[in-house]
Amino acid sequence: MINAVLVFNNSGQPRLTKFYTQLDTSVQQRLISEIFTLVSNRPNSACNFLPLPPLLASSSKSPTPSQPHNDTPSLITYRHYATLYFILISTSTESPLALLDLIQVFVEALDRLFENVCELDLIFNFETLHAVLGEMIVGGVVVETGLEKVVEGVRGQGRVLKRPTGEGRGGGLGSGFAGFRAVGNGVWSGR
Repeated sequence: MINAVLVFNNSGQPRLTKFYTQLDTSVQQRLISEIFTLVSNRPNSACNFLPLPPLLASSSKSPTPSQPHNDTPSLITYRHYATLYFILISTSTESPLALLDLIQVFVEALDRLFENVCELDLIFNFETLHAVLGEMIVGGVVVETGLEKVVEGVRGQGRVLKRPTGEGRGGGLGSGFAGFRAVGNGVWSGR
């Protein structure tokens, strides 16, 4: 089971926080801060899997210590794309490699829907971001990993906003904010 999906920028600002298990807000905030610190301090050559910090692991222990409990969150899986970290918190029953694939499909779906997605697309079109996540994960269970089906499902909901025609876009997650240019009095034209 997936317990949470988090997306941060390089500065640690959350761009998406979706928890599928009930946690106090204070625990969520401490967890978000702790996970970002752990993930952002890792070298690029390190693997994309981490054990869960003690903060959440201790708050979700099974009621009877003699019985192993497979629904306790125990693993952080993440990918770093340009300016964003995509992070999944899951139980030990989920395959870490399948979770990496899930992150890849999530990012590719966003890229297809936004045509070279960047951080500002996630900020200004959070409804589409949540719609993509809702097509892929329901209640912490992965229900769809087919890229085409996810994109068609979100487009079928009518949640994808069209950009004005003639507006150039470069880059995307692979190149940061290359597609945005300053216009006039420090105003950015990206939307």
